[in-house]
Amino acid sequence: MARSPLVSTDPRDWMRRTRLLLVVLLAILLVVAGRLIWVQALEGPQLASDARDNRTRTYAIQAQRGEILDANGEVLATSVQTYNLGVNQQLITSYEARDEDGEVVGTGISAAAERIAPILDVDPAELGALMVGDSTFAYIARDISPAQWRQIRELGIIGIEPEAAVDRLYPNGNTGGNVVGFVGRDGVGLAGLELSYEEVLSGTDGSTTVEIGRDGQVIPGATREDVPAVQGRDVQTTIDRNLQYECQRIIDEAVERHGAAWGAVVVEEIGTGRILALCDNNTVDPGNYQDSAPEDRGSRAVTTPYMPGSTGKIPTFAMALDAGGVEVDDEWLTPDRITMPNGQEFRDNDSHDPVTLTTAGVLARSYNTGLVQIGDTVPIDVRYDYLQRFGLGQRTGIELPGESSGILAPYESWDERQNYTSMFGQGLALTLLQSTSTAATIGNGGVRMDPHVVEAVEEVDGTMTPTPLLDGQRVVSEESAADTLAMMEGAVSEEGTAQLAAVEGYRVAGKTGTAQVPDENGPLSGRVGTFIGVIPADAPEVAIGVVMYNADGASYGSRVAAPVFSDVAEVAMSHLGVPPSTEPAPYLPLEPGVEWGPQ
Repeated sequence: MARSPLVSTDPRDWMRRTRLLLVVLLAILLVVAGRLIWVQALEGPQLASDARDNRTRTYAIQAQRGEILDANGEVLATSVQTYNLGVNQQLITSYEARDEDGEVVGTGISAAAERIAPILDVDPAELGALMVGDSTFAYIARDISPAQWRQIRELGIIGIEPEAAVDRLYPNGNTGGNVVGFVGRDGVGLAGLELSYEEVLSGTDGSTTVEIGRDGQVIPGATREDVPAVQGRDVQTTIDRNLQYECQRIIDEAVERHGAAWGAVVVEEIGTGRILALCDNNTVDPGNYQDSAPEDRGSRAVTTPYMPGSTGKIPTFAMALDAGGVEVDDEWLTPDRITMPNGQEFRDNDSHDPVTLTTAGVLARSYNTGLVQIGDTVPIDVRYDYLQRFGLGQRTGIELPGESSGILAPYESWDERQNYTSMFGQGLALTLLQSTSTAATIGNGGVRMDPHVVEAVEEVDGTMTPTPLLDGQRVVSEESAADTLAMMEGAVSEEGTAQLAAVEGYRVAGKTGTAQVPDENGPLSGRVGTFIGVIPADAPEVAIGVVMYNADGASYGSRVAAPVFSDVAEVAMSHLGVPPSTEPAPYLPLEPGVEWGPQ
C-alpha cells in the first residue's frame, strides 16, 4: 500500500516536530512559572493583606471619661461600663433553640428574638426585624447594662456579639447642670465643663482586632491585636454641691413667685475667686438635656449681660473715694432733679424735697442726683480706667464656654449723657458674674481676683494639680475699699434701700439696682432687679450677686433680688460654718448730724 505523502518517514522530520513540541511546552512552563513568581513575589503580599483584611474585624474600645467632682470630691458626672449589642445577620439564621432535654424547640431569627427580647424589655417582633439582613454586624441594642449582657451571653446564641461602651451618668439631676454641661450620643462634650475640658475628660479610645471565619465567628488562636484605651482624667470644681442645690431651689422659687423671665445667683469666695455656687433658674438636667430649651442649657450668669442699674454705682463711689478726693462724710445737696454743667438733666426715681446727704447717705438712699455730683469729681478717662480695672467690658476668664465680655464702649465714644449714665449703671452692660466680682473686689480690700470654677485637674500620673491662684489686681486702695464697704452697710440699714437683704446675726454690705429692659416687642416696659452684697461685712467671706429679669409688677431690686440674697446668704453662712458677726457696724452719718448704727 502506498504511504500518504503527508506522513513523513524521515527521522529528521520526527526530530524537528519533537523539538518544536518541547519548545512549546517549555514556553508554557515559563509562562506559568512567571505568573507564579509574579503572584507570589510581587502581588502576593498585597493579596495576602487583602485576604487578611477581609477576615479581620476591629472593635473600638471606648475610653472611660473622667469624672467631674464638686469641691468636696462628690461626683457630679461619672461614666459606667455598658454594652452595645450586635448581631451577625448571616450567622443568626442557623441558631437552634433547645429545651432542657436538648430538643430543638425553635430555629433562626424568631427563636433568638423570643429569648433576648424579655431581657431587653422590647417587642420580639421589633427585635427580630433588626436581625434580618446580610450584614456580619448590625446593632440591635445600645447602652445595655453589664448584667443584661451576662444574661444574654448565658443564652449561648450564635451570632450575638457585644461591643464595649461607656455611658455618662449625672447622679445629682439638674444640680449644677449649668456648670457641668453634658455630652452628646457620641460621648463628646456639648456644653459646660464637659465641653471646655473635653480634651482632659475624654481620654483616647482603644481597639481590639480579631480574625473571623466565613460565617463571622472569631477564629480561635488566630491573630489578635489589642490597643488599650487611655482613660480620661478627672476635673474637680469649686462648686459645693449642697450649696448649689439650695441656691437653685431658692432662685427657682423666686422666679416662679415673681413671674420673672429668668433669674440667677452667683456665690464667690472672697480672696480666692472660687465660685461656690453658680445658679440659674430652670437649670438643665445633663442626663436629659433634650428636655430643656436651648436657652436653659447654659448659664445666663456667665453668658447674658444686662444693665446693672444702681449696683453699677459701687465702682463710682469707690473710685471717687480713691481718686476724687471725696470723703464718706462730705455733704451733697440732692434735689430730686438736677441739671449738670453739660446741660444734661437727671432725676431720682421718686420725687422728694431737696436734702443734704453725706456721701454715705447718697449711697444708702441711691439718689442719682447726688451720685452724678460725686462721680463728676473724677475725670472721664480716669473713670473709664477704673471701670476696666474692675473687670467691666472684658471676660473674667472663667472656665465655661460662651462667656460674654459685657458692654463697655470706649469713653471717647460716649455722648454727653452717657458720660453720666455710666456712673449709675446705664449705658453699659454686665454679666452677673462680673457684677458679683465687683462686690468681691470691695470685700477683698480693693483687690480683684479672677473668678474660677475649676479647683484642680488630674494629671496622667493620677495626682490632682490645683488651679494656680494668680495674684490679684489692685483696683482701689484698701482704705477706699473699706470705706465703700462701710457705706454699703448703710444701704442694708433701716435707712437704706436694701432692708430685705438683711441676715439675722450677720452684718451685710450691699447695693440694690433696678434698670429698664425691653419687653418682647421692644419698648422699655420691663425691669431688671439686682442686688450685690458681701457677708459678713466685718470679716468678708463671700460675695453674692442676684439678678431677676423682667419680673411682674414694679420688680425693683429691693423687692425681688434683695430677699433672694438674704435667703442664699443665710444658707451659705450655715453651710460654710461662718460664725455670726460680733463687731458692731460702723457709725456713719447719712445726713449731717444723723448717724446710723447696728440694727
